[in-house]
Amino acid sequence: MTQKDTSPSTGLAGLDKALTGLRPGDNVVWQVDRIENFLPFVEPFCRGALESGRKLVYFRFAKHDPLVAPAQGVEIHELQPSAGFEKCVMEIHRVIKAVGDGGYFMFDMLSDLTIDWCSDQMLGNFFMLVCPYISAHKSIGYFPILRDYHSVYATSPITETAQVVLDIISDAGKLYLHPEKVTQRYSPTIFMLHAWEGDDFVPVTQSAIISEVFKSAPWQGLESSSYRLGVWNRQFIQAREVLKAVRRGEASPEKADAVFKKLLRMAISRHERILKLAEKQLTLSDVLDISRRMIGTGLIGGKSVGMLLARAILEQSDTRWSTVLEPHDSFFIGSDVFYTFLVRNDIWWIRRRQRDPARFLEDAAVARERFLAGTFPDHIQRQFQDMLDYFGQSPIIVRSSSLLEDSFGNAFAGKYDSVFCVNQGSRAKRLDDFLAAVRNIYASTMSDKALTYRAQRGMLDRDEQMALLVQRVSGGVYGDLFYPQVAGVGLSYNPYVWSKDIDPAAGVMRLVFGLGTRAVDRHDDDYTRVVALNAPDRRPEANFDEARQYTQKRVDLLDLKKNKLLSRTFDEVVSASENLPLDMFATRDDELARRAAQAGLDDVPTDALTFKKLLSETSLVDEMRQMLHALQTTYEYPVDIEFTANFIGESECKINLLQCRPFQFRNGGAAPKDPGQIPSEDLILQARGAVIGQGREAAIDRFIYVSPSVYSELPDSEKHAVARLIGKITHLHSSDKQMRVMLLGPGRWGTTTPSLGVPINFADIHNVSVLCEIVTMREGLVPDVSLGTHLFSEMVEMDILYLALFPSQEGNELKEEFFLNAPNRLAELLPDQAKWADAVHVIDASQIDGGRAVKLNANTLEQRVVCYLERESG
Repeated sequence: MTQKDTSPSTGLAGLDKALTGLRPGDNVVWQVDRIENFLPFVEPFCRGALESGRKLVYFRFAKHDPLVAPAQGVEIHELQPSAGFEKCVMEIHRVIKAVGDGGYFMFDMLSDLTIDWCSDQMLGNFFMLVCPYISAHKSIGYFPILRDYHSVYATSPITETAQVVLDIISDAGKLYLHPEKVTQRYSPTIFMLHAWEGDDFVPVTQSAIISEVFKSAPWQGLESSSYRLGVWNRQFIQAREVLKAVRRGEASPEKADAVFKKLLRMAISRHERILKLAEKQLTLSDVLDISRRMIGTGLIGGKSVGMLLARAILEQSDTRWSTVLEPHDSFFIGSDVFYTFLVRNDIWWIRRRQRDPARFLEDAAVARERFLAGTFPDHIQRQFQDMLDYFGQSPIIVRSSSLLEDSFGNAFAGKYDSVFCVNQGSRAKRLDDFLAAVRNIYASTMSDKALTYRAQRGMLDRDEQMALLVQRVSGGVYGDLFYPQVAGVGLSYNPYVWSKDIDPAAGVMRLVFGLGTRAVDRHDDDYTRVVALNAPDRRPEANFDEARQYTQKRVDLLDLKKNKLLSRTFDEVVSASENLPLDMFATRDDELARRAAQAGLDDVPTDALTFKKLLSETSLVDEMRQMLHALQTTYEYPVDIEFTANFIGESECKINLLQCRPFQFRNGGAAPKDPGQIPSEDLILQARGAVIGQGREAAIDRFIYVSPSVYSELPDSEKHAVARLIGKITHLHSSDKQMRVMLLGPGRWGTTTPSLGVPINFADIHNVSVLCEIVTMREGLVPDVSLGTHLFSEMVEMDILYLALFPSQEGNELKEEFFLNAPNRLAELLPDQAKWADAVHVIDASQIDGGRAVKLNANTLEQRVVCYLERESG
């Protein structure tokens, strides 16, 4: 037979394009749920072989109907697996050799070979002997195999030896292709899920659709887990058998309940309050599903538990949530993996010494270096690779999920790292990037801020292991960019009440366009949209011009081409994003557009991220309010969530609930009584608006005042020195739990940009009682309140009252002469820091005007704060 074409082909032009073609020597493994899903790929392959003049050989050995019918040019060889492994392999070798180079070889379902051989290991050996022989003859082999049917002893050699491994998934009458391995070729979309549409295989870019498709092919567990059939696995195997027995009526529900509670303590939590929630909201089947998606052993950590509990709570409260929520297909890296990493990389003894409060920072830098250079056991790395093969090229995020994190009483907000893996490049590159992400998160457990937080809260001796949560990043592909359309933070109790129309119990959310990093980490160069869920149209700004000025300007996103997490201006993102429903998120400034046109300017941004249509014409606000209410009701405690939202088509909105944790808000106590009109000579300050925290009436023992006029003139290096000085002053009274300190300064506390405020760390201010931002840093600066950010979570957790004071606005007043003329104790308390006395004033109430009491009256519902010198009664 004359060979007409030397280029191998699948017979499907669209599939060739998706895989960037077949190459001589390729062995293609097709993982399917049933042989029928493989049939649509058989006929094109055979037809293409014959039309190109190649020799087509069909090896027939299985129980299913023949894949290839007798025809001219087709050789059919009947194999007899029952005759033995060696005879079968040698017969195949003989045929391949006789065909010579460039043949096409079709095999029956490989899984049927184990019927006779009763050994997955022998199936793996079979493939390792046949596949390289086909490659050596520059031929093409097609091998179907049942997905999630075999142990690692079969699947690992097959995956390692084959050049191409493809998953075929059938969902809602449609076939999808998911390449898991394609050797020595690459494209930006090669490892993505592809939909077979007409003649094309189209990459699926929406996370919600990807998750829905993968639901139809349930994950059966990490195949490498078969290597660890120890106590852990035996417990879960026995639990599966008990569950089956209960369903057959052969075992009592009480027996299943006992097993369930045991597994909860093994994998979910040992915190009694969390366990009670888990017992009510999860089932034995749920825990067994978690084990199938678990790498290593141990607990899955607070962040993972919070996400799973929240989803279970919602779906039990109302079945409609199963259609509203974007499905999750997360993986869990058990806490024991972290512990093993500690031991094997010689970090355990360093960590052991950190239980001593006097030495907890010793050798932390050495430990971090060892974390970053550490290695993982081979079987864990194989499981990592299994997981990455599942995700393909979908971006993922690796999130800290420590044992103490996101639990009642300890938020650990922002203390540990989470790392985005854009997940582009070769299989080896994606694994390297993932390993680096895990090492970095592990190393963050040794950061000064994490260790200091634990020391401050008396938790150095608590068992704090680091589990990890690996999630598919929610969102879609827009050109070279990937991002969710909306992301944010939701609080079931709203402590930021800037209007009497706002009901704190209705909750609040902090919205951004793009990745949610801008919602949880305050950015000095930008703003976010704060939405009261009972009054979404109520903005702190008075008019559109102000609203536009204080809208989000930059978007955090993943650049697929550069394989990086980046920030772009909103206008850059819009111009690069086709099919983005822009009017859902942005409002066009017609007046600005008109003026720009008159001036002949065509590059002036005219769209502002107001989220007006999203908030007024979609169900998002109602969904979030109902979600937060349902979660708070079940938790019996305020909650704090992270979420994304994406629109599929014009109206369908999918919400992805990423995280849920108890919101550490000390809500309670009646609003303080109005102190009435304060005489001007007694007034120290008053503020209206931007008051966050629990209302209170209290005495102030000490002021730490940073003079805006002096501080603004300092060079940046000296501003950093002032920040360090603040930390020294606040720690002078750290042993005196009763001293109430009010800290006042210009611009934003905790900024990374000294020109915008004082760049302190939270550890510097954790024991102050009141934090005041004086908006006089520079003209036009309005601090983006910390609501929903890690800094805010820390302030609320420590019961710190926050207020912003706008001296130029009505109802706001600051008596600067009070702070400048009162006795400054800085030189007395810290003699070596006396040179900063003009910039930093330390004022004790006991030394003011004969020791008159200084009172603070803060009413957060009325958004009013007044601080004054109290007059003696009578």
